[in-house]
Amino acid sequence: MSIELQDVTKRFAQDLAVDRLSGRVEDGEFFVVLGPSGCGKSTLLRLIAGLEQLDNGTISLSGRTVAGPGQHLAPEARGVGVVFQSYALWPHMSVLRNIAFPLEARGSRRASAEDGARKHLDTVDLAPYEHRKPAELSGGQRQRVALARCLASDARTVLMDEPLANLDPHLRGTMEQELRRFHGQAGATTLYITHDQREAMAMADRIAVMNKGRFEQIAPPDDLYARPANAFVAGFIGAGAIIDARVTDSGLLRFGPWSIPLAIHDRVARPGPVRLLLRPEWLSVDAARGEMAQVETVTYRGGSWECLMAADGLTAPLILNVSTRIRPGETLPVAVNRSWILPATNTD
Repeated sequence: MSIELQDVTKRFAQDLAVDRLSGRVEDGEFFVVLGPSGCGKSTLLRLIAGLEQLDNGTISLSGRTVAGPGQHLAPEARGVGVVFQSYALWPHMSVLRNIAFPLEARGSRRASAEDGARKHLDTVDLAPYEHRKPAELSGGQRQRVALARCLASDARTVLMDEPLANLDPHLRGTMEQELRRFHGQAGATTLYITHDQREAMAMADRIAVMNKGRFEQIAPPDDLYARPANAFVAGFIGAGAIIDARVTDSGLLRFGPWSIPLAIHDRVARPGPVRLLLRPEWLSVDAARGEMAQVETVTYRGGSWECLMAADGLTAPLILNVSTRIRPGETLPVAVNRSWILPATNTD
């Protein structure tokens, strides 16, 4: 089931939570909406689910308009399953009964509903826990119960609102794999809400970076990282430095002590000022090609040291990763092997 959003708008009093937002989620896609707290991403999910009424625009599921001017299809009629951050499990019901509930709600007899629920329990590897109550499960297990219940609802669209936010960091990696496996087995279109860029990059087919109620950019994870559309996306996704630079009439890119042929970089730009993104892995220590920069701070990142590098004329420190320990105050010859000129500047 595809999801089509056209000029979707939602206000709460004078606050514009979703601002004329448009986009499309393809059938069977794992689509992640990534953004900071308060950007409107959870409101967007609730609008798609039918839990909020939009003020303007339209929402369509597989070409069928479910929300628009004078139209609001009830949540239970949309064929959408929702997995909330809180899991929203019935505390008085066993695991099996929680999963069987949507089957019974659709008219199945109790025995038949429980047989169907057991199949979904097998999918999430929780068959031995069918008689336990949610309070007797770990956070990861409760999350899997919520996923199994979503499967049992036979939803063709699954909406997930920060489902891993309550889990310990060491469990999140495991659950990311579980969610991808769940997505592959269910074959459903998945829209996943998160503020955690690492989660988004690990799981998404495409990511929509959201800010102040709008999508700043929609792209696969590697495109977002290497070719961000603007400074907000560049700063929100991954580490890196955004610095002021200048393109010369002779085709050189100049910033600080560096003067580099523009031809080795990803974009063609007219002469004049530009804003430049430099990721840590695009820099290297190279005595033959590098320019000298001074180490300001050093942070150990597990297997490597992250250095903030300063040089005359730089408008922000560069981030350089090295494999041997460096002390603040040392100088290193830093070579720039790649960069990205932000499209919002004076570019073609």
